[in-house]
Amino acid sequence: MAEAFLWGALSSAALLVGAVIAYQLRPGRRLIAVVMALGTGLLLGSISFELIDEALKTRTVGIVGLYVLIGAGLFTLGDWLLSRRGGGDRKDSAGAQAAGSPLAIVLGSVLDGIPESFVLGLTVLQGQVSIALFAGIVLSNLPEGMASSAGLRVARWRQSRVLLMWSAVVLVSALAAAAGYGLLDPAHGRAGALAQAFAAGALLAMLSNTMLPEAYEVEGLLTGPFVVAGFAASLGLSAL
Repeated sequence: MAEAFLWGALSSAALLVGAVIAYQLRPGRRLIAVVMALGTGLLLGSISFELIDEALKTRTVGIVGLYVLIGAGLFTLGDWLLSRRGGGDRKDSAGAQAAGSPLAIVLGSVLDGIPESFVLGLTVLQGQVSIALFAGIVLSNLPEGMASSAGLRVARWRQSRVLLMWSAVVLVSALAAAAGYGLLDPAHGRAGALAQAFAAGALLAMLSNTMLPEAYEVEGLLTGPFVVAGFAASLGLSAL
């Protein structure tokens, strides 16, 4: 479990790197959007090859589909509640966070990091961390850290305050990975498959609600090819 905690912390540490890049180098929105689209494709591949496919080995299509919907529904409910309280623009790189609630922005960022880290714990159980999943999480966290932090910088948040926020997210993500290690244990059989399906649904909702809209707002029609490129890369990495 300690190993899962460390991998969860390492993958989510890309948020801190993204924050430093946003404050020190100030990257353009197009670069952030491209990395975000690639990361989305990588995670979509991991969901398909390492969660849904594995869950279907021990549960029926109907049950897996139901738990995917439940996971997506609960994530969406949490996202909706936080958006109503001012956390809806947490990934905006143009400074829309200025009108939002600092607490909602922090809680929203925590919510985004839980599903992917939860899933990462599974691969530790299998004896080797999934390269495709780890790359996808890093390539989703890096632009998230850049985009959100760029917006917070425009909203006049101090860098120290932003780094403190991301440090809290890193801690929660590491704990989520440790939880995934326990709850997704293959020894749990069918219960583990249901946890996989639930996490897959939450992760799909997170990508659809927070990653893709921001990428498409900047890249437009080119978002699709970048997402597909990320998906293809995930397929290749899964074969290693």
